[in-house]
Amino acid sequence: MDISLRPNTLFSGRKPLALRVRNLTPQDLAIRLSFLITILVTGFSGITLFLLNSFQPLFLFLLFITCLLGCYYIFSWGIKQFIDRRFRLIYKTIHNLKVGLKREPIKLDLKEDIFGKIRKEVIEWDIINRREIERLTDQEKYRREFLGNVSHELKTPIFSIQGYILTLLEGGLEDKKINRNFLLKAEKGINRMIEMVDDLDEIAKLESNRMELNLKRFDIQNLANEVVESLEYKAQKKKIRLSVLMHPKPLFVKADEGRITQVLTNLIVNSINYGKEGGKTKIKFYDLDENYLVEVADDGRGIEEEHLPRLFERFYRVDKGRSRAEGGSGLGLSIVKHIIEAHKQTINVRSKYGEGSVFSFTLKKA
Repeated sequence: MDISLRPNTLFSGRKPLALRVRNLTPQDLAIRLSFLITILVTGFSGITLFLLNSFQPLFLFLLFITCLLGCYYIFSWGIKQFIDRRFRLIYKTIHNLKVGLKREPIKLDLKEDIFGKIRKEVIEWDIINRREIERLTDQEKYRREFLGNVSHELKTPIFSIQGYILTLLEGGLEDKKINRNFLLKAEKGINRMIEMVDDLDEIAKLESNRMELNLKRFDIQNLANEVVESLEYKAQKKKIRLSVLMHPKPLFVKADEGRITQVLTNLIVNSINYGKEGGKTKIKFYDLDENYLVEVADDGRGIEEEHLPRLFERFYRVDKGRSRAEGGSGLGLSIVKHIIEAHKQTINVRSKYGEGSVFSFTLKKA
């Protein structure tokens, strides 16, 4: 293929013609048009005078200067009026939408690349609006899911309580074999609802920064041991072995001891509920300069990757049927996340389906 006739725009050091024209400022455009018209007028006048044998260089020079200045003034005025009428309204509308409808005077500078500036503003405005639309869409989707989950979670205990009460009212109250048993089951449903409402109230307080943290210095290893001891009986039911890998020296952190107890309890209970029979749960600690990293690792069923991004959402359950059978309000991990974030720290999860999960969070050293 013969490419010798093609202009080499890659190595010539010059931009393509279309790009150069598109990036012209109004002033550059006025100057170029003025030169073009002036050259045409002066050239035509020079040829005419030459043919009439009355060629006058001084006249042509004065004509060139006068025509150039006149054309530049006319073109500058015309372009400015065109931009004012055609583009100023568009630019002003987009600019005002971006700055929150503030009425600011827009100065038109012909030395600037007005068209490029408008194009940039439009692109930025489009990107901002797309992100805002995506954010609002995600919020609306989350709101619908949240309301649906709340409704579903409350319906289950309400219907069970209603069933027990109706049975008692229809004659079961006099039957000593079932009356006490049904009342205890109804109480269990009520307690579940109270637990759910309390958890929602706690999340609301954490999100609105109304929850005051009682920060103090304590050894995170000792606290982990206390939590493990309190959950030994629950773990033994599934033959799961809980262990804390201790460091030779105390690991002092500055945090709310009660809240961190809640975090560890939730994470360890989750590892028990979703762990395999005869499995292990280990609590490990790592030194990260200014913070300590606390890991709660199990060898249970694990979590599929698609669920990990939403794991800390309210009421989100990986296995909805089995999760409800295990009990709980479905708010535990959401509360854990908010507690850690209230300490201005981070929490993460990594998991491989069929091999287990690792929840890790940081705490500031004391």
